[in-house]
Amino acid sequence: MTTPKIPITVITGFVGSGKTTMILNLLPQLRAQNPSYKLALIKNEIGDLNVDSQLAAAAEMTGVSELLGACICCTNVGQIGDALKELDETYAPNRVIIETSGSAEPIKLMVELKRLSQETGRYALDGVVSVIDVENWDGYASTSYTAKLQAQQTDLIVLNKWENLSEMAFDKTLDKLGDMDVDTPHIKSDKGWISKDLLFGIDERMARDWVALSQQQHDHDHDHKHGDGHKHDHNEEMEALSITFTSASPSASLDTTKLATLLKSAPKDEVYRIKAVLRTTQTPANSDGTPADDKSDSTTPRRYILNWSFGRWMWTLDQTEVKEEPVLRMSIFTGRYESNKWLKRIEAKTYTALTDGSEGDLVVKRVL
Repeated sequence: MTTPKIPITVITGFVGSGKTTMILNLLPQLRAQNPSYKLALIKNEIGDLNVDSQLAAAAEMTGVSELLGACICCTNVGQIGDALKELDETYAPNRVIIETSGSAEPIKLMVELKRLSQETGRYALDGVVSVIDVENWDGYASTSYTAKLQAQQTDLIVLNKWENLSEMAFDKTLDKLGDMDVDTPHIKSDKGWISKDLLFGIDERMARDWVALSQQQHDHDHDHKHGDGHKHDHNEEMEALSITFTSASPSASLDTTKLATLLKSAPKDEVYRIKAVLRTTQTPANSDGTPADDKSDSTTPRRYILNWSFGRWMWTLDQTEVKEEPVLRMSIFTGRYESNKWLKRIEAKTYTALTDGSEGDLVVKRVL
């Protein structure tokens, strides 16, 4: 039986940018969907004595490992494997967040995580996110080479602490990013709140409940009410499509080669994430060309989980038995004003087909 890999999300940014606040805002979202979901943290801050007390005390955080005293991408890079192994053996987390110091260079960390993934077969990089304090970023962006590297070597930039700025001051930050030749997609947080659906892919634990979620639950997740009593609608920053492909045949199989054309062509400045659970007799390939598993094509459909994030994708063989589920259940998260274009392309069955050539029923809805 294939052991599922632990997805890893790297969150980087300068001290005070709001990384910790964003992580704390992710915890209740995960807990609301699955109270037993295990999220662990590896925290790196130069000169820190201990991790933030609020994180250490948070009941939702399964485990915390600290790498203190030096930058995680320099002298501490070799400790990542030990920290991951300890968290895995002690807590068996479903997901790990690595929160880096402000001086970290994402590319060095990505190289080390790729090495660990190949060496152990236990981990998978899910995404790299850079958090920017918009109020103060202009100052250190002008003097820090690392600020440019963090903005360039990341999948998504979260613009934080922008609410008190004038429109002119906010546009100045965007101009500064442009001056750095940064074409990384960016999104504004809502006082440090970002949807888990944007930052996290779907893993095996999430997939157990995800297919069965009702539309009412989906709306509840995204029409979020904060503790300050102010209701926030996040539709302005992100849009989402829900795709369901069904067949009357219990042995129906999705043609993943056709779906692969979507994975290869979707531009990361328009499409942020694609998540899917599907049945197929084919063995799909990851973005690096490696097969999803060591099994060859078969006559009996197998269940796979797909995670596509900002141009990279990975398939995971899921041996959970689920009765009467669609051949394909997929969510696509896009930037503003992009979803209608992709809705039309998907409705035209550009990317969906059954392996035997028979007809299936396709339903595409905009849900956010």
